[in-house]
Amino acid sequence: MTALTQPNPFPEPSSLRWKIVGDLVAALVLVTLAAATTTWLLGFETGYLINALGLYVAIAALLLVNIPRSLPGPGLGHANRITLVRASLIVPIAAIATTPITLNTAGAWWVISVSTIALILDGVDGYVSRLRQCGTTFGARFDMELDAFFLLVLSILVWQSGKTGAWITGIGIIRYAFVIAAFFGPWLGRTLPTNLRRKVICVIQGIALLICLGPIIPSTLASLVGSVALCSLVISFGVDIQWLAAHKETVRPTD
Repeated sequence: MTALTQPNPFPEPSSLRWKIVGDLVAALVLVTLAAATTTWLLGFETGYLINALGLYVAIAALLLVNIPRSLPGPGLGHANRITLVRASLIVPIAAIATTPITLNTAGAWWVISVSTIALILDGVDGYVSRLRQCGTTFGARFDMELDAFFLLVLSILVWQSGKTGAWITGIGIIRYAFVIAAFFGPWLGRTLPTNLRRKVICVIQGIALLICLGPIIPSTLASLVGSVALCSLVISFGVDIQWLAAHKETVRPTD
């Protein structure tokens, strides 16, 4: 068999897109159920449900566009499926941030409950990835971007609650500011070595923001918890920037 007739060991991205459609449809059902439940419990208008579905469609489209040439399968793969379930829970929470309604006590507890499940699943997908040895660059990127988006959503909700000032959104904005900065300083976009500190700091941010959202937490305590979390995040980014600056010529660009 010649090189021209040998089968491609990696499926083309277009075929992979078809293979993950089932996963995306299942996640759409979950998003619809979660958003419909939120609409019923919190008394939101139909516009909220439309926003949630529109946001999910945007995320699904990004996944389809960025599918790599190979995945461990089936579909997105076991770990990525868990991450997609997590995204399905985060999307209805994100849609709340687009509504002009301030969360009442019941709404705050609902957000905290759903977000807590999403935080737990953040640990589960990593465990499954290691257990089944199905980790991929795509999966790691999917997980990281979802984490960043989740923190942005939670920080906006804390700000909207009135318990802190707009500065709390720095927890969600800093990651995107870092990405923008990489356009002006390409060395900032280089690959960082794997480090448990970043994952721990990320989890701390999520927990801190959920504490701030708690109806029983006074504004003074929310501001204290939020400021400590933000400072730890800034320090963590500072450590990474220092490392990147010291290794400008030795680290490879991010895939």
